[in-house]
Amino acid sequence: MEYVKFGRTGLDVSRICLGCMTYGESGRGTHPWTLDEETSRPLIRQALEAGINFLDTANVYSLGSSEEIVGRAIKDFARRDEIVLATKVCQRMRPGPNGAGLSRKAILSELDASLKRLGTDYVDLYQIHRFDYSTPIEETLEALNDCVRAGKVRYIGASSMSAWRFAKALFVSRANGWAEFVSMQNHLNLIYREEEREMLPLCEEEGVAVIPWSPLARGRLTRDWDEGSARQETDAFGKTLYLDSDRQVAEAVAKIAAARGVPRAQVALAWVAQKEAVTAPIIGASKPGHITDAVAALELELTSEEISALEAPYEPHAVAGFA
Repeated sequence: MEYVKFGRTGLDVSRICLGCMTYGESGRGTHPWTLDEETSRPLIRQALEAGINFLDTANVYSLGSSEEIVGRAIKDFARRDEIVLATKVCQRMRPGPNGAGLSRKAILSELDASLKRLGTDYVDLYQIHRFDYSTPIEETLEALNDCVRAGKVRYIGASSMSAWRFAKALFVSRANGWAEFVSMQNHLNLIYREEEREMLPLCEEEGVAVIPWSPLARGRLTRDWDEGSARQETDAFGKTLYLDSDRQVAEAVAKIAAARGVPRAQVALAWVAQKEAVTAPIIGASKPGHITDAVAALELELTSEEISALEAPYEPHAVAGFA
């Protein structure tokens, strides 16, 4: 496994991050395709044994059960101080006022709830799970700064938003001497490359770590376009992200994978991992082979000709992944 610095911080993370949305009780939350704890634990263990030290979850994933499963697995399979543990806050956890968002009240109460579920007294990376348009950014950033100063959070990060909003957040933190966002978890893959326009250059300029979600386009780049999956059939959010015309990109991936004699997932993930701005793509794993392919992708060096062939069919998209 390769390890790199997390942006301009001194933190070392694996070049692959294990995304843990896949793990959770299917009866909780809005993801009926998730794996229960018995099925999840061997996959988390496999990732850890492969050298992946970076795990990402969120309070909203299966309404907290993902955090519970991940926390117990870390306790059983690893030393806590060897793990870079990330979670997120913003999405709705309960009905009624203050059940979602990035107010000071929401951040402080949800952090404590996440720590309890994870079975730890701190998280390495606490991220805002999208932008909260109804709360002043100053309130959000000051609350996050207080979480860092209290020792409950080591670093803070953000997720998909407009580049100008992210730049403003960095400026506000800097102007007030508060902890700054050190990472951006955004939507990036061969099918969706709009982040190349502004967000990636901003992150490179500011030394912000980039940890893309859905680097395999929710599996669309790993199989024939018309071949479905249990998750694809029930993933309402995923259905808003991609277009039928994107099949040409998937076909380009299939062609190069066949020529190389490797699974398509390795080609698609290698493209993301080789981008200069990218620190660690976040991969989901519901089968052992998903982790094996992710690790192998780090060894797959795509040629400039192959990269050109993969990128040639791309068509610009409307913004997808955040409002």
